[in-house]
Amino acid sequence: MTDLLFTPKFVGSMLLKHRVVMAPLTRMRASPGNLPNDLMLTYYTQRATPGGLLISEASPVALSGYGFERAAGIYDDAQIAGWKRITDGVHAKGGRMIQQLWHVGRQSARILQPGGGAPLAPSAIRADGVAWTLRGTVPFDTPRALERDEIPVLVAAYRAAAERALKAGFDGVEIHGANGYLPDQFLQDGANRRTDDYGGPIVNRARFLREVTQAAMDVWGPARVGVRLSPSGSYGSMSDSDRHATFGYVASMLEEMGAGYMHIVQPRLGLDAEDNPVDAAALRPLFSRTIIAAGGFAHDSADRLLASGTADLVAFGRAFIANPDLVARLRHGWSLNAYDRTTFYGGDAHGYTDYPFHDVPVKEMQA
Repeated sequence: MTDLLFTPKFVGSMLLKHRVVMAPLTRMRASPGNLPNDLMLTYYTQRATPGGLLISEASPVALSGYGFERAAGIYDDAQIAGWKRITDGVHAKGGRMIQQLWHVGRQSARILQPGGGAPLAPSAIRADGVAWTLRGTVPFDTPRALERDEIPVLVAAYRAAAERALKAGFDGVEIHGANGYLPDQFLQDGANRRTDDYGGPIVNRARFLREVTQAAMDVWGPARVGVRLSPSGSYGSMSDSDRHATFGYVASMLEEMGAGYMHIVQPRLGLDAEDNPVDAAALRPLFSRTIIAAGGFAHDSADRLLASGTADLVAFGRAFIANPDLVARLRHGWSLNAYDRTTFYGGDAHGYTDYPFHDVPVKEMQA
């Protein structure tokens, strides 16, 4: 029986040698100035494989987009060189790397905002939750609603970030439209109460996502741009009156735009339990190109999903944190290291680059 995880597949216009994708993972290890550094270089190159795809940690496109302190940014030209060293390192191992473009919107606190201002959002509706700082967590603050003339400025920030990602040697970009961040806040009517052309019917609520995606496509071309969505997620106090209609529209919109892929966060039992979830299976008929699915997969569950035709690639997150050689472990059926949650956000090499590789010859691991 064919192990589908280890068969070739395109994502957008890139041919991959296997279907194990490293999910975007916020780790908060950047240097002052939110600069990518040598520690991050080690982390990513440890996890790169020939013909494999890594998606970068979520990278803010503007200082107003921070909800996690010391996330490596892509809002300043000074950040290009550090990312270029990382992409060069990944490419030297035969891997591919996509940069995820991020703005947290209302999921922030004044302590992280320029000048101590209120976070930005489609509407002045506070989300439950906490922002992460190097001194501990702080509750989200009530955001202020974006003025109509501020929205094109944010779209331009995504475009500029996509241009920097190109200069930094990435193989494409992914719009973070999931997990209750800014594009998701515009999409779902529980967070968007606007009465202008960015609110109300779904064609208006999807306008911001369409515009930032198109801005990235103008830089990269459609095939090198993907969008991450969490259509059944509630993280960040997200809700919508008709998620099937909302995300069905988005899937059809991305199909029409020619997006290289959709990256769908699958609902997890006990977290996003629904009788009729909006998942990759529900959106598959509406999107003909590559679908990446994420959501707590193991080898067998990932292979079953691929066999069903629901998705084309599978993203692994926490397993990749604890297993730099995850691809080899999945290929050979080796046991996995356990992850340590206390080291997920911030810190040093501990819990970041010091997880052990399986004790096998290097040549066999790279086979």
